[in-house]
Amino acid sequence: MSPLVGFPDAVAVVATYLREQLVDRGDDVPVGTRVPSRRPARFVRLERIGGTRLDRVTDRPRIDVHCWADSEEAAADLAGVVRALLFAMPGWRGAVAYDVAEVGGPNTLPDPESEQPRVVFAVEVSLRGARLVP
Repeated sequence: MSPLVGFPDAVAVVATYLREQLVDRGDDVPVGTRVPSRRPARFVRLERIGGTRLDRVTDRPRIDVHCWADSEEAAADLAGVVRALLFAMPGWRGAVAYDVAEVGGPNTLPDPESEQPRVVFAVEVSLRGARLVP
């Protein structure tokens, strides 16, 4: 029987990376998986919406990235920064994430409940698995 291979939580990996990179840029924007109950003017929400395992050691999750701000221009600017950071992710902390591909470019999608401006896009991130120890 071949060894069992597990994969990291893709959203957790991407969220940790984005938080760290945004803070390093002096831009402490909240990044998470839910809309905060007290909505900040700017925040980023990540959601895994599928993706597939490519081979024995590669998972390729598809992640929706939602960038909220107080104006369409500010939301587009935030999305532009987050998008650029994601394309620079391969090689971060070793080779856990070794490729990022855009599968849906940025588009304006105002929040239907709050009408707060939002820009969304989708990426696929290739993540390396690791052998599960018994």
